[in-house]
Amino acid sequence: MNIADLRKDYALKTLDEAAVERDPLAQFLAWLSEALSAQVPEPTAMTLSTVDERGRPAGRIVLLKAAEPDGLTFFTNYRSRKGRELVENPYAALLFHWLAPHRQVRIEGGVSRVTPHESDAYFASRPVGSRLGALASPQSETIASRDVLEAEVRALAERHRHGPVPRPPHWGGYRIAPESFEWLAP
Repeated sequence: MNIADLRKDYALKTLDEAAVERDPLAQFLAWLSEALSAQVPEPTAMTLSTVDERGRPAGRIVLLKAAEPDGLTFFTNYRSRKGRELVENPYAALLFHWLAPHRQVRIEGGVSRVTPHESDAYFASRPVGSRLGALASPQSETIASRDVLEAEVRALAERHRHGPVPRPPHWGGYRIAPESFEWLAP
């Protein structure tokens, strides 16, 4: 198979400068709305790119949880590789890729942690299984086995069976304050 032969015509949507919102966040939200209307799988999935202390990039998928005038927010384990890299270099790039409407948006900006109150509120809204997983998982670290992780989740579920699962101090949100937007369409 020749991978180059898989090329498709991506002329479904175009970028018309006359029809673009002057406020980049409003334009982003308009395109996100189109992706939602097109029923794009995981329209809030975004590639988050960070760099380590040697300047080596890493990308991974995270989910957008808020898009407001002060920035775009996602939540994760602060001890993860991305969390450690954001401490070293609090700057990141995001990439949204919506295949059905043939659109991409690149966003770059400075990163800061959201308030503990915001992290608590979002954590409390998550399903119990997700909260237990966040409490149990040493993200980006090697574990002895899946059985060990599942045993930890069961132990935490038993410990918190009569009360709320608290947000661990090593888990919370980050907000990217956009400094640039790049709109990519055929």
